[in-house]
Amino acid sequence: HVQLVESGGGSVQAGGSLRLSCAASGSRYSSLCMGWFRQAPGKEREGVALLDADGTTTKYADSVKGRFTISKDNAKNTLYLQMDSLKPEDQAMYYCAANSVCLPAVIATVDSVCEYNYSGQGTQVTVS
Repeated sequence: HVQLVESGGGSVQAGGSLRLSCAASGSRYSSLCMGWFRQAPGKEREGVALLDADGTTTKYADSVKGRFTISKDNAKNTLYLQMDSLKPEDQAMYYCAANSVCLPAVIATVDSVCEYNYSGQGTQVTVS
């Protein structure tokens, strides 16, 4: 079993930056596919970014390419999402997610992260 705890959300003006963190506990961290999805009120979940187990493959939603960067620190069992040049449309609850099996199908599209078998409680990002 994997537990995920997000932090780093908050309120920022348009054009600003935030860095989200996701602390993972449990076994097999190094073998997990991980990522972020977001959900705004009244909207469906949207995959934001994902990272495969060895960190060599990343995928981003078109809406965040060039502005967001996903990364992880295996020594700290922590996943990050650096968000720059934030826009009002980025406002949402952001969730960290992990999948215990990291096969090609699991990282085929960025929206795959919405179906990962573990997710955290979320952290709110507000952009004004």
